[in-house]
Amino acid sequence: MMVAVSFAAGLNLYATTATLGLLARTNVLTLPPPLALLSNEWVIGASLLLFLVEFFADKIPVFDLVWNVLHTFVRIPAAALLAWSTTSSLSPGGQFVAAVAGAALAFVAHGGKLAVRGAATASPEPFSSVILSLGEDAVAIGLTWFAAEYPYLAAAIVAVLVVVTFFLIRWTWRVMKVGGRRFRDRLTPPTAGTLTT
Repeated sequence: MMVAVSFAAGLNLYATTATLGLLARTNVLTLPPPLALLSNEWVIGASLLLFLVEFFADKIPVFDLVWNVLHTFVRIPAAALLAWSTTSSLSPGGQFVAAVAGAALAFVAHGGKLAVRGAATASPEPFSSVILSLGEDAVAIGLTWFAAEYPYLAAAIVAVLVVVTFFLIRWTWRVMKVGGRRFRDRLTPPTAGTLTT
């Protein structure tokens, strides 16, 4: 479960914690004692409120990029904390490894989100940010629920998503390099001696 929750937190932390809390509240999932606080109605309410704020903030072009850059310092440490708490039955060394792995998974998910959002922000139409955001929300919520019901299958899905994310990051990087070269070429004045018609 830790694998899927960490990846989901990298996409949308508030959706992930709200889903965990609601699953625990409805007895679909039994949270480890360190995470039992997530099932508190006030914590669920705060998570849902923050999810609502992110739901709208994440769909405004350019602002969504700023929002996601700032959340680099929220999602990754929170995923590490979730991984640490989820593995409370392990030794401190095992928990530390789990926390590092959780942070790494969140970093991959968050990095992929940032890369694709960067490319979408450069797009002239406004709908790509909305579509991407809705997809990310659905994956975060769905993956968290799926991890509660089928943890091993959810971990396998995350493994596939990690590979896909690496390819997305590479593709986005190439697209942005080509776009950057074209932009630079437009700004570069013609050299002396170039004939103009």
